[in-house]
Amino acid sequence: MSEGLIIDDNRQTADALNQMLGVLGFKSRTAYGSSAAMAVLGTGFTPQFICLDINMPGVDGTEVLAYLRREPRLMNISVIVITSDDQPETRDKVMKLGATAMIIKPATIDSLESALKVSKLMT
Repeated sequence: MSEGLIIDDNRQTADALNQMLGVLGFKSRTAYGSSAAMAVLGTGFTPQFICLDINMPGVDGTEVLAYLRREPRLMNISVIVITSDDQPETRDKVMKLGATAMIIKPATIDSLESALKVSKLMT
């Protein structure tokens, strides 16, 4: 079974994503914010995919995404951006940074399943 990483500073959102991924047959770890995510990734953990919030305090999701795309061990991981920011500029920015899919909050099991299919993590 593949394992993902959820990065979101909102515990309720992160926990809901974790539950939805479980229903879809995925195991995932949760990092409540970018600092916690860097700590998890710093242990050598290499997830198959990442669900990434954009609007987080401190280091935001776009900075995390840029880091992931620079880091050789992590650069090819599928990144599904999950954000409340529905602006075309945000979509353009995250896709140019290398996101594989984007979901507008609140995420549903259907939108998550579609993003996983677009990211070639499900058939």
